[in-house]
Amino acid sequence: MPVYNTPARWLTRAIDSVRAQTYPYWELCIADDASTQPHVAKLLADYAAQDPRIKIVRRLSNGHISAASNSALELVTGKFTALLDHDDELSPRALAAIAAAISSHPTARILYSDEDKIDRHGRRFSANFKPDWNPDLLLAQNYLCHLAVYRTDLLRELGGFRIGYEGAQDWDLALRASERVAAGDIVHVPHVLYHWRAIPGSTALKQSEKSYAGTAAHRALADYLGRNHIDGEILPVRGGHWRVRRRLPASPPKVSLIIPTRNRVGLLRTCVESILAATRYPNFEILIIDNASDDPATLDYFKDLAGRGVKILRDEGPFNYSALNNRAVAHATGDVLGFLNNDLELITPDWLDEMVSQAIRPEVGAVGAMLYFPDDRVQHAGVVLGLAGPRQNGGVAGHAFKYFPRGHKGAANRMRVLQNYSAVTAACLLVRREVFLQAGGFDEKNLAVAYNDVDFCLRLGAAGYLNVWTPFAEFYHYESASRGADDTPEKKAIYEREFAYMRQTWGALLDRDPAYNPNLTLIFEDFSPAWPPRISSVEIESIHPRVKPILP
Repeated sequence: MPVYNTPARWLTRAIDSVRAQTYPYWELCIADDASTQPHVAKLLADYAAQDPRIKIVRRLSNGHISAASNSALELVTGKFTALLDHDDELSPRALAAIAAAISSHPTARILYSDEDKIDRHGRRFSANFKPDWNPDLLLAQNYLCHLAVYRTDLLRELGGFRIGYEGAQDWDLALRASERVAAGDIVHVPHVLYHWRAIPGSTALKQSEKSYAGTAAHRALADYLGRNHIDGEILPVRGGHWRVRRRLPASPPKVSLIIPTRNRVGLLRTCVESILAATRYPNFEILIIDNASDDPATLDYFKDLAGRGVKILRDEGPFNYSALNNRAVAHATGDVLGFLNNDLELITPDWLDEMVSQAIRPEVGAVGAMLYFPDDRVQHAGVVLGLAGPRQNGGVAGHAFKYFPRGHKGAANRMRVLQNYSAVTAACLLVRREVFLQAGGFDEKNLAVAYNDVDFCLRLGAAGYLNVWTPFAEFYHYESASRGADDTPEKKAIYEREFAYMRQTWGALLDRDPAYNPNLTLIFEDFSPAWPPRISSVEIESIHPRVKPILP
């Protein structure tokens, strides 16, 4: 814990929160960064005299937070090091929960918890319930901190905190550490274990409290891109977050846009013409897969499109979304496939630049977009598994932040930044052709109508790919306008069969979406806390007698 001229009230609260831990096997390593306020040295000396687990080093000159943190790190003898700021507080069960997670994941090298904020009166607010390891989210914001815990040998291997990155030193550390750690060894502990003090001068109150932090953050992210040979432009995002706009290769790959349709020429025309008129990306083709349209105006429009180089394919069979798209893929010539509903209208002209730049990453599977209802409310900002609505026996999936107003930041600013989700909707989905074929395409046998996109994305995830959602590719979506609602007995029966298939096939994952915190509701799409709670903390409160000390 680095300390510099901390008000006695807050320093006492921070140290007392460590001494109040239910897990007794800890040491508190404090570096006083040459504080000029006399109460600091006296207070620290008093604590060290009371408790031999408290270690103090006083620096001879002020070096700022990175240097002070490194001085504290030199005192560490434990196998793991947790980061605590000098005016924040730990939950009494914080170290017990971390120790339990280490016991359950013995190869863990990085652990992090959920957090909230605490004001000068001790009132807690603004809980941040985080996803499990989400590498693209980390490029947008330092969501790991707080509470962040690292294996001590990893910190020393990295050389500790870097001088010159003050204000973003924790993010720089997280970025560097994550490069050296396997995804399975980054462990999320889904409990609020850290209380971040929101007072004047703290970025917990607002990002602008430390203006130098933005410069340091940009530098840390630029360094990450350089180390990982990522060609991209770094852009600020409202709320103090970041966007990496990846550059396309000199010869961008060809994209095949596949649009299933039946009649409803007005919808299709809006979709196709908006893409043809506004898309900046230079190398794409459009394939219309017609599911037995019989409307004369629609058929005339097909002739018009064919005259302009659009491929028109016809399928006379009953509606099977999966089969229609799979058939169209066989006629596509692009290295990247784009699956689009016929009821979209393009908003952002550079949508393909954005989505292709993500889809061509070798570690990425599917890429999804931001979709809005015509009234500018959100229709899709990623897919959340397990959303049940009124069902009591578990759901399959729903759309994140559905019905939120356009421009809203969402929980923890997640509506504003690119990130990983377990699934995205195929109303607008891009994937490399080789990945699509490797996964076996859409499941036309079991999922003809519903959830075929979710199932496809989950199979990609099971194969080790990351699925990406970006808010920087935007469409209006006139949801299911062409197919209609699932309101006939036949349609309802199909839906129930496909619902049951998804529950049987993916039930465990649907009930614990790694991109969605288990403290959040499965009833609503708004990322609000679950009530009653979906997970219990009772086992953590009394776990320390059963957990061995984490020794060097």
